[in-house]
Amino acid sequence: MAIEKRNLVIMCIVNFFVAASATMILPFLSIYIDTFGEFTDAYVQRWAGFVFGITFLIAFFVSPFWGRFGDKFGRKRILLITGYGIAISIFLMGYIQSVLGLFILRLIMGIVTGFIPTSIALIAAQTKKEEAGKVLGTLQMGTVSGGLFGPMIGGVLADSFGFAYTFIITAIIIAAATTIVHFGIKENRNIADDKDRNKRHSMREVLKMIFTNKVLLIVMFVSFIIQTANFSIQPQLALYVDQLIQAENIAFLAGMAFSVTGLGNLMATRFWGILGDRIGHEKVLLTCLILAGLFFLPQAFVTNIWQLVFLRFLFGIQIGGVIPVVTAYIRKSVPLSIQGEVLGYNQSFRFLGNVAGPVVGGLISGYWTIASVFYFSTSLFLIAAICLFICLRVDNTGQTNNR
Repeated sequence: MAIEKRNLVIMCIVNFFVAASATMILPFLSIYIDTFGEFTDAYVQRWAGFVFGITFLIAFFVSPFWGRFGDKFGRKRILLITGYGIAISIFLMGYIQSVLGLFILRLIMGIVTGFIPTSIALIAAQTKKEEAGKVLGTLQMGTVSGGLFGPMIGGVLADSFGFAYTFIITAIIIAAATTIVHFGIKENRNIADDKDRNKRHSMREVLKMIFTNKVLLIVMFVSFIIQTANFSIQPQLALYVDQLIQAENIAFLAGMAFSVTGLGNLMATRFWGILGDRIGHEKVLLTCLILAGLFFLPQAFVTNIWQLVFLRFLFGIQIGGVIPVVTAYIRKSVPLSIQGEVLGYNQSFRFLGNVAGPVVGGLISGYWTIASVFYFSTSLFLIAAICLFICLRVDNTGQTNNR
């Protein structure tokens, strides 16, 4: 097997476990916090939100730095630092005895959450531009499946071994996966097609490059829109399902309605990447945005749970194309010497959406109705699609005039 293919297979497997570790705490987070003492339900729910959200909030600020360090010192080295860092922080969660301690460890986990964007940068750097969408779509399958099955794995482990051992077992798996990266991944830093690879750019220069490239900026903003819209309904989904059907297993049905989006994402991500290689990643991204809005809006009008599940599955198929085509576009338009840092900024936009989505969704549903969340998020999709369309038209017009 060629080095590039071997690296891709290894990173798909390792990304599955790393992505799963970020979400597997979800099924029992509130219950775990409740074991630390006698707390009110409001206290537990409030701190559950803080403990879960702090990881993504800190990662929002830190991701660009990990990308920059990877560009400068080697991405494999950053993978090892962040991989073992995640393993240690999760391991210690199994021994913590206070809510504040758990919050601090999740904060530390946010600091070292640079593994997945660094793995994307590593694979992108050794991938030909002509097939970047296909390769990165394949890599994304590992990350998506990890996020999809993470809560399920966490629930099974917690029921079988208890909360503390769940963290310990997870940490051991993450450490083992990182060790596989150490021995199995070979990083080729002598990229022949990158004339700019020996240059060093300040963070100010990189930011200036991003903000002066309107298409690139909009493409990264789309990452934020997708995450915000997808997570805006998450805190309200169980209540929304409860309005649709009277049943005892509301939590299970709500989990299925949310997870089926990830299933659609998993099934379609490689297809969108391949299509982007053929017809252009910008066109695929625009198509995904429009279709995502069209399948998100009808969720406000469903009358039973199966209509909701079906629409969320179709919605998941559309957002499955966003990450591979965005990453492939960055691979095509950004010099390799700063790709890791730019991908870090893109990941920051995604993390910001993870934090903003539940907050915005909660505020909107609190002031109006849960259905209003679907209206709001659909408008975000359409606004992003219009902005991207205008930028692409202006960019194409400028290129035509310069010929």
